[in-house]
Amino acid sequence: MTVADMNRLEQAARISMGEFEDSEASAPPLAPVPPATLRLVALGLATVIVAVVFFQLVY
Repeated sequence: MTVADMNRLEQAARISMGEFEDSEASAPPLAPVPPATLRLVALGLATVIVAVVFFQLVY
């Protein structure tokens, strides 16, 4: 592979990624998740894990 071939491949990749990034930029940004929601989800998961362990020990 020659240097000219490598340069063409690099240019094609940059053009391709530029088009990909443009389509991503047109998408609306995601809303940030409030910290309270993350704490609630973590508490819920911890509760489920404790309940599963408890039922495994009881039965």
